[in-house]
Amino acid sequence: MSFDRTLSSRGSSPGGFKKPSSSLNPLPEGRPPRSPEIKVAGLSSVRALFKVAPERVLRLFYDEKRLLDVGDFCALMARTRKPYRKVAGEELSKIAGTVLHGGVVAIAEPKTETHLTLQGLCRLSAKQRVLFLLDGVGNPHNVGAIARSLAFFGWGSLILSDHPGQAGLSDAAYRVAEGGLDYLEIYRVEELRRLLMAVKPGMTVIGTALGADHVPLDQLARDPIPKIILLGHEETGLSKGILEVCDLRWTLPGSGALQSLNVSATAAILAYGLQKPT
Repeated sequence: MSFDRTLSSRGSSPGGFKKPSSSLNPLPEGRPPRSPEIKVAGLSSVRALFKVAPERVLRLFYDEKRLLDVGDFCALMARTRKPYRKVAGEELSKIAGTVLHGGVVAIAEPKTETHLTLQGLCRLSAKQRVLFLLDGVGNPHNVGAIARSLAFFGWGSLILSDHPGQAGLSDAAYRVAEGGLDYLEIYRVEELRRLLMAVKPGMTVIGTALGADHVPLDQLARDPIPKIILLGHEETGLSKGILEVCDLRWTLPGSGALQSLNVSATAAILAYGLQKPT
C-alpha cells in the first residue's frame, strides 16, 4: 500500500481510533516484576540517573579520577544513608563487569517497563505523535544507541516488543545510552501483529525495510496522523508477518555502495527527520 493511498483512506483526523475491543486486550495494563539490580556505568549515565531517579540508586563506586565529579552524588548518598566509596580501577572493573566504566558505577534498581495495552497505546499516541518500537533488535548496544538518539532529539518513549530476540535494558544498553534510557518511558507490548492491526486506522504503521518505498521525511513529519515506526533485527529486519500489516514500508536511500545502515543510525535519522516542522 502506498503512502498516498494510506492517507486518502483515512481522512485528515489524527484521532480516528476505533473504540478498543476488550477482546484485543487480554492482559491488564500494568508493571511487571522488577528484574535484578543493574550496573549503570559512565559519568553521563550515572549523572542522568541521579538527576531523573536518584531513589533507584542503591550503591555508588568511583575511582580517584572522578573525585571532583561525584561530590554531589556522594552527598546525596550520605543523606539517604546508602553506601558509596572510592575503589581502585581494577576493583571498579570487577564491579562494573567491564573496563569501560568511565570511572564511576552506580548499582541501581532497574527502570520500570510498563506493559502497553491497546488503550495505553492510544493514549500514548495522543501525547506523542510519533512512537518508536523495536521488534527483534538483538544487540543491547543498538538498544542503548537508539535510546540515546531518541532522548537527544526530545522523544519521550521507547517501545520494546515481546520478540524472543529483542534485547532488553541490560548494563550494556545503559552504558551506551549515556543517560538516554532514564529520559524515556519504556514500554513492552505483547502480540505485536494483533496490536498493530487494532490501532488502524487511527495510526500509520511504518516498517523499516530494505528495498522498500522512500517517502521524504519532511512529508512524513507534516502528516498529522500519529505514526508508529518499527525497527527490526539487525540482519533479517522485520518479519514477513509484521511487514504485512504495515501501511508503509520505508527505506532510506543511499549511494548503493553499502546495503544498509546500522539500525541505530537509521533510528537517529528518523528521530531527527520526524521532528515537527517549525
